[in-house]
Amino acid sequence: MAKKGQTFCSYSWDIKKKAVEMRLQGMTKKEVAVALEIADIGRLKVWMRKYREQGDIGLMDQRGRSKENLSS
Repeated sequence: MAKKGQTFCSYSWDIKKKAVEMRLQGMTKKEVAVALEIADIGRLKVWMRKYREQGDIGLMDQRGRSKENLSS
């Protein structure tokens, strides 16, 4: 749950893809987070799971889009 005054970071698809590639090459989550300036190390775990399940599409921000619009 979000806390009052909390700010959220959003990351581009390129950063997410690069982070996943770095993890697949054997870098630790901490090393990747430091290299790419990712504040929340737990995000890397989420991105890896989505990448394994859905591939590149899993890294795209799909909030607010209907399934019909994804194929266009």
